[in-house]
Amino acid sequence: MTADELRSKFINFFVSKGHAQIQGKSLLPENDPTVLFTTAGMHPLVPYLLGEEHPAGNRLVDYQKCIRTGDIDSVGDPSHLTFFEMLGNWSLGDYFKEEAINMSFEFITSPKWLNIPVEKLGVTVFKGEEGIPRDDESAQIWIKAGIPENRIAYLPREDNWWGPAGTTGPCGPDTEMFYYIGDTPCGPDCKPGCSCGKWLEFWNDVFMQYNKNSSGEYIPLTRKCVDTGMGIERTITVLNKKSSVYDTEIFTAIIAAIEKAANCKYGENEETDRSIRIIADHVRSAAFILGDPKSVNPSNVGAGYVLRRLIRRAVRHGRKLSIEGISLAPIAEVVVEKLKNSYPELEENRASLLNELIREEAKFMETLQKGEHEFEKLLPNLLKDPRRIMPGRLAFKLYDTYGFPIELTEELASESGMKVNREEFDEAFKKHQELSRTQSGQAFKGGLGDQGEMAVKYHTATHLLHQALKAILGQHVAQKGSNITAERLRFDFTHDTPMTSDDLIKVENMVNEQIKKDLPVLMETMAIENAKSSGAIALFGEKYESQVKVYTVGISKTDFFSKEVCGGPHVEKTGTLGKFKIQKEQSSSAGVRRIRAVLTNEE
Repeated sequence: MTADELRSKFINFFVSKGHAQIQGKSLLPENDPTVLFTTAGMHPLVPYLLGEEHPAGNRLVDYQKCIRTGDIDSVGDPSHLTFFEMLGNWSLGDYFKEEAINMSFEFITSPKWLNIPVEKLGVTVFKGEEGIPRDDESAQIWIKAGIPENRIAYLPREDNWWGPAGTTGPCGPDTEMFYYIGDTPCGPDCKPGCSCGKWLEFWNDVFMQYNKNSSGEYIPLTRKCVDTGMGIERTITVLNKKSSVYDTEIFTAIIAAIEKAANCKYGENEETDRSIRIIADHVRSAAFILGDPKSVNPSNVGAGYVLRRLIRRAVRHGRKLSIEGISLAPIAEVVVEKLKNSYPELEENRASLLNELIREEAKFMETLQKGEHEFEKLLPNLLKDPRRIMPGRLAFKLYDTYGFPIELTEELASESGMKVNREEFDEAFKKHQELSRTQSGQAFKGGLGDQGEMAVKYHTATHLLHQALKAILGQHVAQKGSNITAERLRFDFTHDTPMTSDDLIKVENMVNEQIKKDLPVLMETMAIENAKSSGAIALFGEKYESQVKVYTVGISKTDFFSKEVCGGPHVEKTGTLGKFKIQKEQSSSAGVRRIRAVLTNEE
């Protein structure tokens, strides 16, 4: 089975069960300061899992592009990826455990769908902790469906519990589905979730049935939700009986392009294979980031830093394979060709993503030359040390300041009869890695789930700011991203030149005028075409469902200051916002400006 076939089967199955197919969202989360990328299929749906009404209904299904970079240094082995696709189905207060588990079992085992033998399956359920009982309900549903009791494992919170997204809110147990890839058990206690590696998890169903309050109590919810996540790459590996995600058709053409560029063969040498896998994964990830409608460019901060790291790591491993010249763009072309039907934005942004890859690769080659030059400057003093050992702190400085890979530093040191103190380097690198992992946000907390009073106020203020910018600067202004916390808002928009102080005052005054008018904020659900024809702003390149929420700030639906397609939430009246104050206006990237602003209680 191919990834395209799996994607299609999953969507068709759940549509047949009354689910509405919705569009996957951007890799760059909107209004979420806690993560750099969309890290899971459920991430864009957090507001609806927390109680917002979804315009498409209460049964949903989609496929979502995701990036997790917490384990970026593990990429190169047979299983780790930074970019992956997630299939998901959702119940927003509709069905719960029995129907969710039975649908999962049917999709997995039915000859019409995945046709996985029951004897190869096992599941895990929550074993109970902190006064919350063991999830015997899920276990009994699985047994009734056909899973033998000896292939059901009861595991703790760290394995079978989700949430809450922040410190409080909806949360609950999950049940995870595993495929047995071993020949013989590692021992009498070998069950799903065993660390022996013979059981491969490929799907999980999360049951949000509790609300954790500020006192730490878990209160049963009246509106229970289900969200699920099936990784396409891992499931295709299972279905095709492969031992590595890189051995599936998902990567065949990408790896063939790398083999051609490097004049080598995958599968003949483990060290070569590792470099090929790193290039394949990192170029795929970089292509999706650069091809996203809200794409960022390589930089030294945030998502741009992660992108730069992916590109440069791929270039470095290309050098290890003796690939010369600009090497990543032709590989990225293969990624675009293979996935453009499922993700049209790759084709739409093909030229810009290829150009950016070429530019960053050329820049990195300059960086390597600078690093080699800096090493040459250090060399005379290093050679004075009779031990011929280069301090790890100097090697890390070359890495951290100049982006110079430790492996190249070791090569240069070896050519001069020296070794690098790797222990000292690794210690410095570990601290750097921990910081990077924290910033990358492998797991998210808060963010989209933050529906606190101030976050909601800033969300509404962003709409007022957007419209004021259009009024003062011109209709060319379009939102390119926003980042909201409980303390401030950050808004990126298209505009070629810095705003004048006079323009900033005009924008600020216009926003405050709408706040003083205490305008109502109205919400209605309508077809996306009707929303646009009614004057609502919709983000360019954003994928919308056929039915969307439209928030209007004004006296009526026809007499308004601002009207936008948005998931919410928002305040009921602008008078509750306080005073709007712009703190800073600056460049974000070429042709994009950035405003930081706060709401205060000042008169």
